[in-house]
Amino acid sequence: MAKTLPFSIDFTGCLADTGAECGALLDQTRSALARLQGWQADGTLPLLRLPAARDDLAALEPLVLRWRDEASDVLVLGIGGSSLGAQALLELRDPDDRGPRIHTPDNVDPVSFRRLVDGLDWAGTRVLAVSKSGGTVETVAQLLLVLDRMEASLGRDATAARLVVVAEPGDSPLRRIADDYGVETFDHDPNVGGRFSVLSLVGLLPAMLGGVDAVAIREGAAAVLDQAFAGGDPAGIPAAMGAAATAALMQHKGISQAVQFGYVDRLARFGEWWRQLVGESLGKQGIGLAPVFARGATDQHSQLQLYLDGPRDKLVTVIEPPAEQQPAWRITPEAATRYGVPYLAGRSLGDLIAAEARATAESLIAEGRPTIRMKLDAVDGRTIGALMMTAMIETILLADLLAVDPFDQPAVEKGKVLTREYLAAAG
Repeated sequence: MAKTLPFSIDFTGCLADTGAECGALLDQTRSALARLQGWQADGTLPLLRLPAARDDLAALEPLVLRWRDEASDVLVLGIGGSSLGAQALLELRDPDDRGPRIHTPDNVDPVSFRRLVDGLDWAGTRVLAVSKSGGTVETVAQLLLVLDRMEASLGRDATAARLVVVAEPGDSPLRRIADDYGVETFDHDPNVGGRFSVLSLVGLLPAMLGGVDAVAIREGAAAVLDQAFAGGDPAGIPAAMGAAATAALMQHKGISQAVQFGYVDRLARFGEWWRQLVGESLGKQGIGLAPVFARGATDQHSQLQLYLDGPRDKLVTVIEPPAEQQPAWRITPEAATRYGVPYLAGRSLGDLIAAEARATAESLIAEGRPTIRMKLDAVDGRTIGALMMTAMIETILLADLLAVDPFDQPAVEKGKVLTREYLAAAG
């Protein structure tokens, strides 16, 4: 089990029947890795330059310091890639952080959205609207409703002073709103797709507002790229190995679902971010993986039976928790003995969830179910930065092996057009 990053990863549980096929595909990743390295060097793929960047973070600091000092609440309006990454990073927030409450209403369910905004004090609320295109209908609709409510409460000038917009340059509804109100605007790089934007200001500005260490996140991502582009054996690069192993299972064993079974609650939003990354990047031309997130230990009681004894169409990655990072709250031997659970004597919840993660992984492997085991060193900025960059590079490499474009999503555009048509007709 090679240990090169803030996590260890073991692929042996998914290679029993596809070792040779995986090896051949792994060799193919060499050219893709070299191509990615070239794209990093010449700026073709700006995503790969973000981990080393610092000037953009410095440019955000005045806003971050101001809002953290004066705001009680920050409303981050965005959906999909304009929200999921930020939500994942905000899970790392220190529970004792004294900054504003940060809300990420990434849906347009009218009941839940109204319940949220009805509880806000507009004088203390700041609004960050994020959309790569600047025209995402859900985000524009939310913002128009919020502006109406804020302006009625505070007046136009005070409302404008509480709004910031992130969108790519060019004409768009969000840019028009920003221009009309004269508000501060940050550019979303048009060459960084939404689901790949978590390491840009899209993910890092909300994280910084929550007191999360953006530099540590980028350092973790940089460590992944440093290793991937060092010219070593792809078998020692988790992203390359993961892509090759997954492609082999898809092509030779009928695997059609990828399950992320995470035993750390603070990574649940990471799992949701990963689902978009995998689903939108790979689901094309009749090819793809259905990404499933399972929460350990909870989903042992709802999904594990299926994974162990159902169709053999799943690749499961079990994310095992790190050793407890705080003094453990332990069950007393007296209580454990008295109530007939002696195996819990002196044990903590950390001990229990770690044992359950291990048992799940070993049970799946024993049943011949393709399983990857990942063990975290910690749950912090560096770790999540490394996990996210590993997932993005693995997805890009897997797309190359499957001959699909990981950067577009042509099929969903029809639904967007129909939505606008239905709204216009209803009016």
